[in-house]
Amino acid sequence: MADAAEEAKQKEALNGQLKEYIAEWRKTREKEEEELKKLKEKQAKRKEIRAEQEKKLNQAKKEEEEKLKQEENEKKAKEAEEKKKKLEEAEAARKEMLDAQKAGAGAEKKKSVAGGAGNDARKEMSKTKEQLEEEKKIALSIRLKPLELDAMDSDELKAKANEIFNIIIQLEQDKYDYEQRKLTQELDLKELKERQKAQLRQKALKKGLDPEALVGKYPPMIRMYSKYERRTDTRTYDDRKKLYEGGWEVIRAESLDAIWKEKYEEWSKRPSKKLPKWFGERPGKKAGDAETPEGEEDGGEEAPAEEEDYDEEEEEEEEEEEEEEE
Repeated sequence: MADAAEEAKQKEALNGQLKEYIAEWRKTREKEEEELKKLKEKQAKRKEIRAEQEKKLNQAKKEEEEKLKQEENEKKAKEAEEKKKKLEEAEAARKEMLDAQKAGAGAEKKKSVAGGAGNDARKEMSKTKEQLEEEKKIALSIRLKPLELDAMDSDELKAKANEIFNIIIQLEQDKYDYEQRKLTQELDLKELKERQKAQLRQKALKKGLDPEALVGKYPPMIRMYSKYERRTDTRTYDDRKKLYEGGWEVIRAESLDAIWKEKYEEWSKRPSKKLPKWFGERPGKKAGDAETPEGEEDGGEEAPAEEEDYDEEEEEEEEEEEEEEE
């Protein structure tokens, strides 16, 4: 009975411990859940703040871009207005010039207008294609004003048609005049070129060159001789190039070659030497061989050749020693 009571006490103590552990675990779990909730709330708040900041930044960027676009459009509008004004002024000046030409104005006015036209041509040459197209559109919009045909009567329409017809006739006349002026200018240019060629020919002759030397596209060829020489150098470029090649080495080789030829001629003119006859038995003779006749001995033909080789070697050594001494 005592054992059963002790076991029951131990069980109760274990149950109490387990309950305490479970209660502590629940408390810690609740704390962790609360911390997680707080962190999630902080994260959500941060996201909201970031979204608001991004909205503000995007709005500021859009405002800046709109400002820049507006400024660019204003600049373009100002430039277009300025160009339009300039073209209107140029058109007015052109009309004045045409009126003055028709009325027979003075030459001074024409000269001043021509100078201004030259400067305008230089400016136009430096412009890009886009700028020229824009100016062309503006000029056409100034010159070609829209016709209000609906508000015109039949008489007004006839008058307008006659006016346009007269303008076309005047333009055709101007076109013909400009074409004729172009032809005269081309003829003047040809004449000036011919005069220039004649002057260049005279200049070339004075310098002693070919008459067509300065007329061509490229400058004259450089000749390798002094201008103080009376007689021109007719040698080819290859001969002039090889003139100073080699130098002392070539001269030395030529002199050595000449010396060798002289020595060789002297040596070839010397009298041929004969060996004395054999006394006794010929070397290499076998028993029973016939005796060799005079003048047909093998030794007598081979020996002089060996002596000649020896003499040639001696002479070559002597020549080399003489060259080293020089």
